[in-house]
Amino acid sequence: MLSTLLLVLLVLWLLGVVTSYTLGGLIHILLVVAVIAVLLRIIQGRNPLRG
Repeated sequence: MLSTLLLVLLVLWLLGVVTSYTLGGLIHILLVVAVIAVLLRIIQGRNPLRG
């Protein structure tokens, strides 16, 4: 589920960068949260791509 969320946020972020439409920076904030979640999983020793 985390990898799906990360993929969706990444696509939305790229779409926002390309079209200059970012919903007031909400997509960027969510992308940062997703990256932090993945980094925490890596630090804890878990596979970040498995649920």
